[in-house]
Order: sequence, then structure tokens, then C-alpha cells
Amino acid sequence: MGEYKSMVEAPTGWLGSIPEHWECKKIGSLFSERKTKVSDADYPPLSVTKLGIVPQLANAAKSDSGDNRKLVCSGDFVINSRSDRKGSCGVSELAGSVSLINIVLTPRNSWDNKYVHYLMRSQSFSEEYYHYGRGIVADLWTTRYSEMKNILLPVPPHDEQEQIVRFLDWKVSGINKLINIKKKEIKKVTELKKTVVNEAVTRGLNPNVPMKDSGVEWLGDIPSHWKTYRCKYLFSERDERSIEGKEQHLSMSQKYGLVPDTILDERRMLSESYAGGKICYENDLVLNRLKAHLGVFSLAPQMGVISPDYTVLIPRIERIIPAYAEAVLKSQKCRRELRVRVKGVTEGFWRLYTDSFNTIVLPVPPVEEQKSIMDEIKLFEEKTANYISVILKEVEVLHELRNKLISDVVTGQIDVRDIEVPEFEFVDEIEDESDKDTDEENDNVDEEE
Repeated sequence: MGEYKSMVEAPTGWLGSIPEHWECKKIGSLFSERKTKVSDADYPPLSVTKLGIVPQLANAAKSDSGDNRKLVCSGDFVINSRSDRKGSCGVSELAGSVSLINIVLTPRNSWDNKYVHYLMRSQSFSEEYYHYGRGIVADLWTTRYSEMKNILLPVPPHDEQEQIVRFLDWKVSGINKLINIKKKEIKKVTELKKTVVNEAVTRGLNPNVPMKDSGVEWLGDIPSHWKTYRCKYLFSERDERSIEGKEQHLSMSQKYGLVPDTILDERRMLSESYAGGKICYENDLVLNRLKAHLGVFSLAPQMGVISPDYTVLIPRIERIIPAYAEAVLKSQKCRRELRVRVKGVTEGFWRLYTDSFNTIVLPVPPVEEQKSIMDEIKLFEEKTANYISVILKEVEVLHELRNKLISDVVTGQIDVRDIEVPEFEFVDEIEDESDKDTDEENDNVDEEE
């Protein structure tokens, strides 16, 4: 790899200089905007993610605008108009429909679709796209097509675009292989942590202790000195209401647990008023009734006001300490007990009510042993968190290397025309939850005439 011999200053700052024989044109002259409205009943819903355009994800927030979506044809470029969501875009290989918050562009000519995919998902383009946006604050930023169409793009000759794609596919695939090795290691460590925690809270820390049949199918054998209780005898329900809703607002996050609204990102749909909301206190167990069977519950970190649809439970600390109660309920073994007790007509509307929750039988070691178990779990989780942190930093370095390589090649800072690309099998990066980041609740984007 080397530099192009003849470079000229580009007519736009984000490119710097480009090869002399490349052109530079506005998006508006290279693409046409597709604004056709369709129904997701006729055109399968798609999600716009950091992985590109994919069939709608299960965790995508569904809106009520199923009959008011944008058509996407195979080969269209789709990008989220919320330009603070950097990298949520791509050329779609699928036909379907997307939320109105997205901009759909159809390439006119002189484009290799894969080159467009690399160019407009590059970090350097994402920054320029964000630069053309506007908003009240930096993390609530929108770039509309009327602004986007004025962005200048580099346009290499078509055969050069094809060589750039071949080269990048080869190099990106190699980097992806390294990333995947590290992601598999993270997954392995995460599964080990689940196993260790699961065994500790259901069988204790001493593998040589005498065991007995718990009489509970999901538990099996437990240490002979442990007891079992239905949740009815381990928790009491709290139904205290806020008068004005001025207490600290707390929201449930599957990733972070129950936390103050201020530390969640701006995408969450927060209630305008918490008057009449439920009050919880530190170490109360708070369940999101709709998602408790998925493990979406947490100990309250402080006193606050929460959704009236949450359940607030007070652990009876003379029998069970709050941290142990949360851990055993979140254990892999106990998950099935939560799932089989939900009630509702269809999935997505299932709720775990207190009466059903109260029938779950939990293992209950002596209180001092519960504390010892949680101390050991905390130490183990700290060790695994540190180990995973090291691997994540290595993944971050590889991502930065890949992003810089793509940006340098698609903007003409590196000449790859004469590089011979060997035969190879392309490898995608393994998906994880952060890659699948998507939402569709913000369909109230102003449509431009």
C-alpha cells in the first residue's frame, strides 16, 4: 500500500485531499430520495443498525405506524436521520420497509453498491453527516435530507471502486476474524460466570456438604441444612404512592437495572408526570411486570418514584438478604419458574403478577451463609469484569484499526489499485447486543416537501 502520486485539495474539508483523477459530487446529484409510504404488512419491516440493514430485530421498539413506513428496495442506502447514532446505516440487500425516522436513498449511476456501503458507513463520513445536522443538544441531533444532499462525496472510477471493495473485503475479513476470537472468549467467560453464580446460590460454596432432596423440581438437591420457602413468606408487597411525583425518577433498564433517569440515554420514553407513581426504597426488589420473566428486575439503589405498573417487594431480611434474593431469582435455574407464571393473551403482553410470583419456591441458606455466598460472588464477578475489560479494550483497538483503514481507503488516502487480493472467504463480525442497537419509537420526524 502507498499514496497516490497526484493529489489535489478536495472542495470539502472532511476529505482533505483526494486523488487527482477522482471526482467530488454532492449526494443530491448521486442519489435520489425514496419517500414512498408503504405498510409493513406488505413490505417486511427492517431495522437500521450498526451492522447495516437487517430484518427487524426482536428488541426493536415497535411503533403504531405499521401503515406509515418508508419503502426500501434492494440496493437502496438507508440511514437514521438521528445523526448522533453514528454508524446506523448501510446499503440494504433486502426489500422491505423502515421507520419514517430513516432516510432512504437510491443510487443513480457510477456507483458500486459495496463501495457506497463502505464509504457512507465510514467514521469520516459519519462525522460529516453529523456536522450537517441540527438540534437542541449534541446528543439529540438530526440531519434531514435537505441538509444531507449537500454533502460532497468522493467518486473514484467504477473499476477502482471495485478494487477498493475487493481489498477492503479481504482486510476487513482478517480483522473480523481476530475480533470474533476475542468476542468468543468474552462469551465463554460470561457463560462461566453464570454457571458459577447459579451453582453458588442454589448449592452453596462447599461441594462436600451433605445434600438433601429439596422437593422442588427446578432446584433438585440442596445442602441439608438449607430451607425452602415460597416467595409469599420471603417478601411483602409495597404499594406506596407519590402525591406529586417529585421524588427521584427511577427507570428499569435491562442492561443497568433500576437507575435514575438522568443516567439513561435520551432515547427512553419517559413519563411527563410521576404523580401517582409507586414509591420504592433502597434494597426493595422492583419488578417490571411485563419483562420480569426475562430477568428485568433489580434492587432499588435508593428511594425514588417508579412506574405504577412495576411491582415493589420488600425482602424479609430476617430470612433472606436483598442481594441473595435478587441473585437466586436471576439464576438460570430459576428463570423457567418466572416464565411459567406469567399471564396474558399474547407474548409481549405477558405480566408476572404478585400472586403468581408468590408461588415460586426458593432455597434459603442461613443469613450468614447468604452473606458469604454473595461476598464470593462479588469477588468472582470483579475478576471476570476486569478480564473482560482487557479483552474489550483489545476489541476496541481492532475496531479503530478497521475504521481507519476503511476511511483512508475510501477517501483516497491509500492507493490499493495494484495490490493483488488473494482468494479468501469473507468473515463477518459476530453480532452482539451493542451492534443491534436500534429503535423505532421516534417516528414523529418532520417530513420534508
